[in-house]
Amino acid sequence: MTIALIAGTGGLPPHLAGSLKAAGNAPLVCEMEGFSSSIAGGFKRLSFRIETLASFLNELKRLDVTQICMAGAVSRPKVDPTLIDAATAPLVPRLSAAMAKGDDGTLREIVALFEEWGFEVVGAHEIAPELLPNAGVLTQIAPHDIETEVAVARKALDQMGRADIGQAVVVRDGTILVSEDDRGTAAMLNSLCQPSSQNVFMPNDTSTVLGIAISAVGIAAGAALADTATKGPAEGGVLYKAPKPDQILTADMPLIGPETAMQASEAGLAGIVIPSGVVMVLDLPQVVAILNAQNMFLWVTS
Repeated sequence: MTIALIAGTGGLPPHLAGSLKAAGNAPLVCEMEGFSSSIAGGFKRLSFRIETLASFLNELKRLDVTQICMAGAVSRPKVDPTLIDAATAPLVPRLSAAMAKGDDGTLREIVALFEEWGFEVVGAHEIAPELLPNAGVLTQIAPHDIETEVAVARKALDQMGRADIGQAVVVRDGTILVSEDDRGTAAMLNSLCQPSSQNVFMPNDTSTVLGIAISAVGIAAGAALADTATKGPAEGGVLYKAPKPDQILTADMPLIGPETAMQASEAGLAGIVIPSGVVMVLDLPQVVAILNAQNMFLWVTS
C-alpha cells in the first residue's frame, strides 16, 4: 500500500513523513510548485501544478498510490490558463466553481476528485494519532473562571466558520479581541505583538478606535483596554482554536504547535483552549514545556 503525502509548509509534513517512514511505509512526497515543504531525507518526490491536476492524479495511479494525505499550509495558487493540459481541461469549470466558494469549497472539491480517482483520503491524525491530546488541563497552571470566554469564543467561531473566515480567536473578559482571517493563526497572534505608538489595537488590518465594535462577523470587540500604558492589548486573554462547522477533518484539521505557544506567550495571553479530538498539537511535550515556563495553561476541553 503506497501513500502520497501532499505536503505544504510548516512542521506537520516532516512529522508525518517521519512517522510513516518509521512504520515502514515511506510516503511519496508531493509538493505543489512554489510551495516546497521542509521534509528532508531521501524520500521519493513528485511536484505538480493545479493546471495539470488530472495528469498528476493519473501519475499517482501509475505509481500504485492508494492513499493520499494532505498536510501543511498552501496558499491558493495563481492559475495560468496557458498551462492547463488536455486531461485537466474538463475539470476547469468544476474547479472554478469550487474556488468561487472559498477555501472550504475548494478543498471539498479536491477531496471529491481524489476519491473519484479511487484514492482514500487519510487524515494526519490517523497517521500520527499522538497528535490528538487527551482531554484535560495538560499544564501545571489551570484556567480559572474562563467559562464565559470559552462560550463567547465558540459562538464567534461558529459564525466565522459559516462564513469560511477562520478557526481561531483571542478573547478576554467576554470580548473578542482579534479573530483569524485567511492569513492564519500565526499572523493573528503576531498582530498582537506589534508595538503601536498609540497603544491602539488593530486586529485583522481593520483600523479601529477603542470602544468601537469590530469584526467581520459583527462581534463586538472594541471594549476599552484599561491601563494600556502598562498592559498589552491582549494580556490575560485566551486563544481558542477549533474547526469550522462541518469542516473536513481528514484534510484540514486545525493544528497548534510550539510556535503557537511562543507567540501566545509573547502576546501576553493567559493560555490556550482547544476542543479534544478535533485539533492536533504538534510536539505536545515542547508546547507544554513552553507554557509551563510562562505560567500559562493548555486546556483540552471534552
